[in-house]
Amino acid sequence: MDLRAQFDSPAPAIVLAEGAFGAPQGKTANGVVAHGELFDVRAVVDSENAGDTAADVLERDDDGLARTPVVASVEEALAAVPDAEALVIGVAPAGGKLPEEWAAAIRTAMRAGCDVVSGLHTFLSEDDEWAALADDCGVELHDVRKPPAADDLRVADGRVDDADADVVLTCGTDCAVGKRTTTFELYRAARRAGIDVGWVATGQTGVMVGADRGVVVDRVPADFAAGVVEEMVCAVAAERELVLVEGQGALSHRAYGGVSLALLQGAWPDAVVMVDDPSRETRDDFERFTVPDAESEAELVASLSDADIAAVSTWADPETADYPYPTANVYRDGGPDRLLDALDDALD
Repeated sequence: MDLRAQFDSPAPAIVLAEGAFGAPQGKTANGVVAHGELFDVRAVVDSENAGDTAADVLERDDDGLARTPVVASVEEALAAVPDAEALVIGVAPAGGKLPEEWAAAIRTAMRAGCDVVSGLHTFLSEDDEWAALADDCGVELHDVRKPPAADDLRVADGRVDDADADVVLTCGTDCAVGKRTTTFELYRAARRAGIDVGWVATGQTGVMVGADRGVVVDRVPADFAAGVVEEMVCAVAAERELVLVEGQGALSHRAYGGVSLALLQGAWPDAVVMVDDPSRETRDDFERFTVPDAESEAELVASLSDADIAAVSTWADPETADYPYPTANVYRDGGPDRLLDALDDALD
């Protein structure tokens, strides 16, 4: 999905993160507020944190976040942001359905002229009642989890090999270890360095943050996942000299390894940045599965592609971490720049 084409960025927006802002289940809200380029988030709705600022909740020393209030209701948010163009639903509740208690708030935002950007598994645009309300209000419903139309699906055919741009994929040792964050921090570091860079998102948060292209890859039929990724990489590569691709899962993950392989084969990267949390012993949400070390995961990547392992992005102290690759922590000062330097060396 090219969500950028739907808005003039940065579009003034409100994020709905009721009960989850700053928590893992609010990771989409957290990412859009902290990293968003497509949306200028001017208020966050979360009654549990009302009265704080986004900087307080996310524990970040950031002047912009310090000016972003957390309020108790959409009505309060609209009073603070009367020119809001979008309401971003920043939480995916269990089951992915719209909680009934959110419905009135969303209707209020729509009647105030806000488009709705939703990562719910339930597609609002396919619901007759919501679609009719959107038509009456003159607003759009953007369901970012919608896969491409059937006519736009194809299998990977290797055309990415002809791309002139360098392609870099973030791979991980597990889910939720920071692949999207690493991709975005590398993107920002490359832009600071004057590199003509673009990035491809493969999850809902990246799409909402404002990637050049994006799809929620877990909603794409398996045979076409690699082809969809290849299509997006080629589109961005036609306009940029460097393309960063957000990874998902881990090749060794018994639940999600198929998606990880589709990304690797569709992007067919020149280099890979491994992302690892060395303190994690069992897989996120799968305690019966152990997490491999970064070196063995890197060996899998190397055996299934032509990519060089450029570096490791770690949650650990990079000065004491024991990896056989250049290492940095993107949450520390200078971390993204050190990863970028390692990429430059690998791509030479």
